[in-house]
Amino acid sequence: MSSRSRTDGVCRMSRAACLVALAAVSLVVPLAGQAPAVAVKARAAGSKAFVPPRTPWGDPDLQGNFTNKYEHATPFERPQEFEGRRLEDVSGQELAGLVAKRQQETLDRAPFLGGDPTGQIGNSAEFRDIYEVAKGSRAWFVTDPPDGKIPPLTPAAQARIAARTAGSSSFGGGPFNGPEDFSLFDRCITRGFPGSMMPGVYGNSYQIVQGPGFVGIRYEMIHETRVIPLDGRPHPGRGIRMDMGDARGRWEGNTLVVETTNFRERTAYRNARADTLRLVERFTRAAPDRVDWSLTVEDPSTWTRPWTFAIPLTMNDGERIMQYECHEGNQAVSNILSAARASDAATKR
Repeated sequence: MSSRSRTDGVCRMSRAACLVALAAVSLVVPLAGQAPAVAVKARAAGSKAFVPPRTPWGDPDLQGNFTNKYEHATPFERPQEFEGRRLEDVSGQELAGLVAKRQQETLDRAPFLGGDPTGQIGNSAEFRDIYEVAKGSRAWFVTDPPDGKIPPLTPAAQARIAARTAGSSSFGGGPFNGPEDFSLFDRCITRGFPGSMMPGVYGNSYQIVQGPGFVGIRYEMIHETRVIPLDGRPHPGRGIRMDMGDARGRWEGNTLVVETTNFRERTAYRNARADTLRLVERFTRAAPDRVDWSLTVEDPSTWTRPWTFAIPLTMNDGERIMQYECHEGNQAVSNILSAARASDAATKR
């Protein structure tokens, strides 16, 4: 498995710092003395009265450095243990227990951190510094349908997806006959949209900037940027397609609504059909340090109904975008291909 420079950098740190860094990108830990659900509900109640600041030209101000790393351990769909329940019905006590369970499961899997018989690592000052990663905890992401599940695929989508030849990955077993056998992510081309917005073990930083008539979003993941015009211009014709799609925005009160279409087939979200895929985002500044972000997926060619998921974006100037040095594309792809050719030659002997 190949690695990126950020992981390499962690491994060059001191042992204590390495432990903290490895844990910080993967753990969801409850805040000391406060159930995460209590904090979430308090913020939700306060958001009703929150009046977002305005830009000099009068638009709601969404600008800042954001991260969603706090949601890395949150499941996308409703967990089996909440069968028959709705997201809003999960009590604060249940959510606190759920977050603690996830924390322990992730801790057990984290390098150097699980199974420490002395308890010294888990109780160290460095380890306690990462407790804040529970700020955005919630039970799951899918908010609609109410059952918290992605709707079924249409029969046409099932047939279309079954007929596709799936690309390989540097994290899989091959075959590796050429660069096309690797995913676009492995080749450092794109993670696509909304892939670049989804929580991961690293690269979860974003920057929102605004100007009169435009909003820009910079992503740490593969250094991609979306420029969203707000002047009502139409999408380009179907012949113009982009890996991140074509975005058009508008304000609905204090909420920025962004509609994205014109995707390329190779980056259409979750095997959707690029011709019919429409993604609608909503950004609302709900607190001084939080933007509520939701995305509705519409593609009648792929799913039996539209569906929505939501993730909080936490403002944190300590999580500014870092340089993304993608060694999968720089080194791993060529190394894996050359190793595959060497293996082929050895097999023929």
